[in-house]
Amino acid sequence: MFPVRIEVIPSQGIVEQVQALVPTTTTLSVTCLPHHGIERTMRTAVELSDAGYKVIPHLAARSIRSRAELTEIVRGCDAAGIREVFVIGGDRKQPAGMYDSALPVLEDIAQYSSGIMRAGVAGYPEGHPLVSPLELLDGLLAKQHLASHVVTQMCFSAGKIHDYAALLRREGVHLPVWAGVAGSVPRTRLVALSTQIGVGSSLRFLSRKGPLARKLLSGDRYSPDSLITGLESQPGSIAGIHLYSFNSLDPLPAGPEQATTSALQTALIRGAARDN
Repeated sequence: MFPVRIEVIPSQGIVEQVQALVPTTTTLSVTCLPHHGIERTMRTAVELSDAGYKVIPHLAARSIRSRAELTEIVRGCDAAGIREVFVIGGDRKQPAGMYDSALPVLEDIAQYSSGIMRAGVAGYPEGHPLVSPLELLDGLLAKQHLASHVVTQMCFSAGKIHDYAALLRREGVHLPVWAGVAGSVPRTRLVALSTQIGVGSSLRFLSRKGPLARKLLSGDRYSPDSLITGLESQPGSIAGIHLYSFNSLDPLPAGPEQATTSALQTALIRGAARDN
């Protein structure tokens, strides 16, 4: 069974919702959206860390205004006992400051934290709408000495994720790969999200895979069960599951360190949250 990290959106009331439904043995990832900003991400991450969770805040490079702000973020993480971050370029059209990509943020974090802070980076099994596949690969090669792992974009094809992990290893990127998996989400919301983030090809792939897939996509909700089964078919390929929860959380059984896929199958994520 895979370890599972659950991504939450720092919307109003999410800290109370998590405390009510999710055991403190669960690792949480707190996303950073352009309209929320890093301040809300960090405030939520610190509150969850203070409540006893292992927390990984997302740092969007294009939302960071200055080196001074990044220094304060690193200091805030240290004070809250946060030892890992997830660094992305971000979707903001114009950079808020000097950082326009993840690499310089990773370099400064390594310097400011003396190499203690772990940092995840993003991977794209289905490509990026604005960046070529070769540029994405070169970017990971340039960042891997500063990174601890790769988290993929939300994807619906186990084959594509396995092929991507194999490609990275073949090309010299040896970071552990966490598969980005959507929880049980309303179908209309899922289709809209897949179009926005560029994962439509695996959704179309899934739609062609016969009666089971049609059942998954024709009902009110998408289920990740068959995808997780496919990911488990190649032991050693994937390090874990990064679950996009959309803030709809069912009660989870406590585990030795993290939620597991057995819990995911029966009790994890349902629905989509309204972003505040």
